[in-house]
Amino acid sequence: MSRLKIKQPFSSALLFCLLAVILFWIKSYITYKFAFTLGIENGAQSFLLLLNPLSATLFFIGLGLFAKGRRAFIWMILADFLLSLLLYCNVVYYREFADFITVPTMLQSSNLGDMGGSIMALMRPVDFLVFTDVVLLILLLVFKVFVPNKAVRVRPRKTLGILTLAVALFAANLSLAEIDRPQLLSRGFDNNYVVKYLGMTNFMLFDTYRTAKSTKEKASASGTDTQQALDFTKKNYAVPNEKYFGIAKNKNVIYIHLESFQQYLVNFKLNGEEVTPNINKFFKDKETIAFDNYFHQVGQGKTSDAEMMLENSLYGLASGSAFTSKGDNVYQSQPAILGHHGYDSAVFHGNTRSFWNRDAVYKEFGIKNFFDSSYYDMNENDTLNYGLKDKPFFTESIPMLETLKQPFYAKFITLSNHFPYPISAEDATIDGANSGDSTVDGSFQTARYLDEALGQFMTYLKKSGLYDNSVIVMYGDHYGTSDNRSDALGKVLGDDDVTDFDVAQLQRVPLMIHVPGVDGFVDHSYGGQVDTLPTVLHLLGIDSKDYLQFGTDLLSTTHNQTIPFRNGNFVSNTVSYIGGKYYDQKTGTVLTDEQVTDEMKEQHNYVNNVLGFSDKVLQQDLLRFYTPEGFTPTKRSDYTYGNNSTTAKKTDTKDEK
Repeated sequence: MSRLKIKQPFSSALLFCLLAVILFWIKSYITYKFAFTLGIENGAQSFLLLLNPLSATLFFIGLGLFAKGRRAFIWMILADFLLSLLLYCNVVYYREFADFITVPTMLQSSNLGDMGGSIMALMRPVDFLVFTDVVLLILLLVFKVFVPNKAVRVRPRKTLGILTLAVALFAANLSLAEIDRPQLLSRGFDNNYVVKYLGMTNFMLFDTYRTAKSTKEKASASGTDTQQALDFTKKNYAVPNEKYFGIAKNKNVIYIHLESFQQYLVNFKLNGEEVTPNINKFFKDKETIAFDNYFHQVGQGKTSDAEMMLENSLYGLASGSAFTSKGDNVYQSQPAILGHHGYDSAVFHGNTRSFWNRDAVYKEFGIKNFFDSSYYDMNENDTLNYGLKDKPFFTESIPMLETLKQPFYAKFITLSNHFPYPISAEDATIDGANSGDSTVDGSFQTARYLDEALGQFMTYLKKSGLYDNSVIVMYGDHYGTSDNRSDALGKVLGDDDVTDFDVAQLQRVPLMIHVPGVDGFVDHSYGGQVDTLPTVLHLLGIDSKDYLQFGTDLLSTTHNQTIPFRNGNFVSNTVSYIGGKYYDQKTGTVLTDEQVTDEMKEQHNYVNNVLGFSDKVLQQDLLRFYTPEGFTPTKRSDYTYGNNSTTAKKTDTKDEK
């Protein structure tokens, strides 16, 4: 009799729920340990990492118990699948970006068509093990190990008890997290912290709340909020250096956006050969001011964050891209500012104009012409990865550049040096590195290709006379190799022990400003992308003091050398703050609590304040309440982009604010 009972199938939905929760809980913990780098530093954090998947897993799978019979089992499997899908997508995303998917990131889905090659390069067959428990649960039903009773439903009181337990577990989890990391959800900018302490599903719920809150805050914002941000920027304003203020007045301004290009490539030799000889030459040019302690400060918006900082001296958002979520904000951008001083303006880019929502946000920036892929010959031989290869891009851009009226502002956004760094044998003129990581190894070859394209363009600029009549700003937009590839990069650079401090130092990107008639030099002061706009404006003789900008002039004697990163870390000429620890900037050693001075704490406070104020400006659209004297806000209806538009012109008024 007992043997017959053993062979009978299970029918309990509660037992099935418990099994699903345990399997997903174990799977999540293993994934957290091996797929992510969350920086577990003590026993409390280890315990929280084990605990944090449980509450949300129990809650969402437990919701299925409200259904009757077979539907309860199906709903629990569906919940498990959706939670697993979220986990899987984050595993793939984290592999390159060292960050987690947020709601604003998902709203950038219009970019996915252009990112197909990059996404595929990040996938691994082993990743699909994330769905193992889902498959197992389905098999338990298929092979009738569990046979649901169609007429039976778990008592609602029991189901509510399970959901209450889940909420209680979350409350306990949050309380323990607050002990180890006070004000976790109110002061932090780093998504890794939230996942480490609360788990991925709870992080997604928090980010959904954070996104909804920002929408509500915009509706309630006022001029008082704007004045507070203005007071902060005026307090931190750096007066121009008299030696350089106005030295490039009325010169053309040409920005060259070096995609995924980091400072270590400058003057670097691979197997005894310069990787970027033309960029090296520009770096050393007698009329170039080069900065070798200049850091990218991008977040999830990456390239779009870099553009936001260089055009507006505003930081990107903590979550997602402001280009996508704040494309209809009021801005006081560089092209619009220069437009009030008689400048024409254009951006050149061999990709679709909708990528990063550029066709909308550029109109808010006051960019008169946008030469996107519709202007270029996008034939199969000349396109790869994200669009047009750099060599044909510069070649085909020249006739369009010549349509601009001088003085002009022009920005060229390159594409070839981008993850996953594909390059044909024909285009590769240097051997790759030998780190064992194909991404790191190939990046040196695409950097060389970019360098050769730039060499050809520099030749044109010199022959045409533009080189001697233009301020040329060449800058790296963000990291080329993510934190997850630091060990492989360290092998190439001769550092076999890459620490968190070292990773922060690798976030240097080039900034080189060629100014006709200036005695060039290498400036060793610390700066970031947010500092670029006031620096260039001052060279042109335009004072930035009346604009709401969070950067300071790199050439000013009062320039602030504390450089915030988007996650709340910072570097400076004296100290770095990385992952909750202070480091001596010269030695890289961790400082004890006794060695951390009030000045260092004040630097940390400044970082939190500047990021917080910048977020408010973007989230609440605060610039709509303030117009500097002599500045006229742009109207989207004044601009139209497309392959029949070579000048700004009026369209219908439906897009006008």
